[in-house]
Amino acid sequence: MNQRLVSVLIFAFVVSAGASVVLYRLIASRATTSAAPAIAQVVVASHTLELGTLLKDSDLKTGNWSGPLPKGAVMKKEDLVGRGVISTVYQDEPVVESRLAAKGAGAGLAATIPPGMRAFAVRVNEVVGVAGFVVPGMRVDVLISGTPPTAVNNNMGTVARTLLQNVEVLSAGQNFQKDTEGKPIQVQVVNLLVTPDQCEILSLATNETRVQLVLRNPLDTDTAKTKGSAMANLFTGRNDTPAITPAAPRPIVRVRRAPAPAAPAAVKDKPAPPVMVEVINGSKRMEAKFAPVEEKQ
Repeated sequence: MNQRLVSVLIFAFVVSAGASVVLYRLIASRATTSAAPAIAQVVVASHTLELGTLLKDSDLKTGNWSGPLPKGAVMKKEDLVGRGVISTVYQDEPVVESRLAAKGAGAGLAATIPPGMRAFAVRVNEVVGVAGFVVPGMRVDVLISGTPPTAVNNNMGTVARTLLQNVEVLSAGQNFQKDTEGKPIQVQVVNLLVTPDQCEILSLATNETRVQLVLRNPLDTDTAKTKGSAMANLFTGRNDTPAITPAAPRPIVRVRRAPAPAAPAAVKDKPAPPVMVEVINGSKRMEAKFAPVEEKQ
């Protein structure tokens, strides 16, 4: 073979190999540069921050975060110091606005209550509190049992019914109270997140009936339609509870003495005026006169 042709082929091979190496390195460097995530400085929790914590400088630290930033992530610790935690933030997790109370709202349980809502404390025991499974964030139904007052319930005895459904548990913990001897006793207290109207209902229920909390699946948001249960049905096998009919109002009786007619001062020993009795029964109104009973001397 011609020596000149061999030299040209060798030169072409060397040039093509070098160009391939250069092109490969160029493409690889660009791919590495585009795949490298962006790194930003965000504020993260230096340790696990429990609900109700008032943030201090020692609770926070700055850390590197690669990739897209979480929504509401905070970049400066100064913007977080003094604010309350309304949802647990775990160690090395970015602190976001949605897990903090508004500036100036403080910390503790009050900072976790949304506007327009209230926290109602229900005193429970191990049974009422579903054996300790009622924890913050869970959903419960409120069940009551008692005898309806001033009503005719067809001798059904004690009646139980579901009072409220799908109520969020705001907090669950221990409360220390004192007994009659002044010794501290441990009492389980569950705070339920309810509306002002529901607060009034729960106030009556906790004072006048027996309350039971029923745990439910947080994903189950349907409202169950129940008829209630009565003591008599437990023995008869029936599942219908008659409607409770309010008792008829008692008539109002008013007794008054008819005014005595004006008489001259010289006239004495006039008979006493009759007694007027006014009876109001619903929308009906009646009056009757009765002679006064003479007092014996």
